Amino acid sequence: MRGDSTTPAKFVTESGLADFGELDKALYLAFYQLKKNNIVEFSAADAARWISDQGLGSPNASRLATNLKKSRDTVPGKTAGLRQLHLKFRTKLEAEFPQLSEKSQDVEDDGTILPAVMYSGTRGYIESLAKQINRSYEENIFDGCAVLMRRLEEVLLILAYEELGIAAAIKDANGNYSMLEGIVRDATGNSKLRLNRNSREHVETFRKLGNYSAHSITYICRRQAIKEKIDDFRYMIEELLHKAGLKK
Repeated sequence: MRGDSTTPAKFVTESGLADFGELDKALYLAFYQLKKNNIVEFSAADAARWISDQGLGSPNASRLATNLKKSRDTVPGKTAGLRQLHLKFRTKLEAEFPQLSEKSQDVEDDGTILPAVMYSGTRGYIESLAKQINRSYEENIFDGCAVLMRRLEEVLLILAYEELGIAAAIKDANGNYSMLEGIVRDATGNSKLRLNRNSREHVETFRKLGNYSAHSITYICRRQAIKEKIDDFRYMIEELLHKAGLKK
């Protein structure tokens, strides 16, 4: 689910809703639904269902409707028979529960470039990069996607060198890792890394593609530049995950 990660059960616990009266339970849950699901107007039956769903009782909808109508914390909705929360009440609860207005840091994606089965169970930062690659492509953020693809390539190359015990081959005299250009140059001919032919051909392809998007003043990455190379990227990442010891 996109949006913040606060669940109804967590909201109930944090607000102490179990100890509230029937009307306040309805008002607080209406606020939750407003912030989470953009439900602006609601009926007494809606509120009664929200209360019941959270195991907070089984209110009488008719009685609840009367109390909601009398409450100063609601005003008539645009639709007959529906209510909405008063601005003053919404403002009060927004100050009390700011987390409901915060977006989650989780990235939702459809696995367009890298399917989840490839990277699930590897490392958190690799999973995050893979999801960002997918999502940026799906949202037409192609320059961002290209840069992230280059970054994932660099991360996995370094991890592969470390796993194979040959990291010194891509470090300078001070023990710092070389720029990606130097790493790629070594990777294409390193006999211990032993990339297959497809990966040897494309490590430079994705380095350059990411560089154009990151550094060129006039270059704008288009969908086709990535789309026609998805299979090659996927194949390369799959191999690097294995070389890095992250996939068996």
